[in-house]
This record gives sequence, structure tokens and C-alpha cells, in this order.
Amino acid sequence: MCTVSKILSRQGLQNHSIDANATVLEALSAMECENLSYLVVQCGGKYVGIFSERDYARKVILKGKYSQTTLVKEVMTADLPVVSSTDPAEYCMMLMNAYQARYLPVFDEFEFKAVVTVNDLVREALKDKELAPIVEETINRGWVGEGFSSRQWIY
Repeated sequence: MCTVSKILSRQGLQNHSIDANATVLEALSAMECENLSYLVVQCGGKYVGIFSERDYARKVILKGKYSQTTLVKEVMTADLPVVSSTDPAEYCMMLMNAYQARYLPVFDEFEFKAVVTVNDLVREALKDKELAPIVEETINRGWVGEGFSSRQWIY
């Protein structure tokens, strides 16, 4: 069974982060430089949330806010479900499906370690025959990559 730890060891720890008091424009610039879709948001060196392209689109652009003056902490997603490094990949996919999340913060003993993304799990499913049906079910439910629901999405 594939665990979060195994997924993280394959990708290496890549915690690209930004301070919660940075502007959205600074975050977007950092994301563009590193070709990322999200950044880990920190305050005083501690994890406080994730800022993603979806946060930008839905909480900045659609709300008429300005990237130059809006702070990341005002538009980040802070209430994502969390996993530990010992959790199986299937559990991560189940959580992502249940919460319509694309990112899961990984904590071990209350300490932030990394982020597992839906892309990480899809890559893993291509290698793991047991995980593939769960990923396929999630995709068939229609939430991956679609934004037509009126429900509050968690990224």
C-alpha cells in the first residue's frame, strides 16, 4: 500500500512558501517564477494555509480586489483537511473527494511537513493498480477540474 511518506520521498520535499503578509502580486510572481499552482502560507515560520491559483481567481479577480494591495492571508485557504505521512494514498484521495480539495497539508506530531496534491495522487495511481480505481471514481464524479458547483470549494 502506498503511503503519503512514499509519495513525498519520490517527489522530494518542495515546500515553496510565502509569508501571510505578502501581497497577492508577490505570491503570483513567486508562483510564476517556480511554475507552481500553489504556495504554502506561513506566519512566523508556521503553516497557516495555502494560496492557490483558484484562490486568486475566485477571491481576488471575481471579487474585484487588487493584487497589489490584497494580502495573501485575506484570500488563502486555511481550513483544509490534514493527513499524516503514514496515511495511505487511498485515504488522501477519499479526503480530496469528500472535501473537493486539491491540496492536503501533511502534519506529523503537530508539525507541518509538506503538501500532497491531487496531481501527486494521479501520478501515483498510474503506478499503483490498487489506487487507480479510486482515482477513476473521483474523476467520474466530475469535481476534478470543474467549477460549476454552487457549494463552497476547498482548494
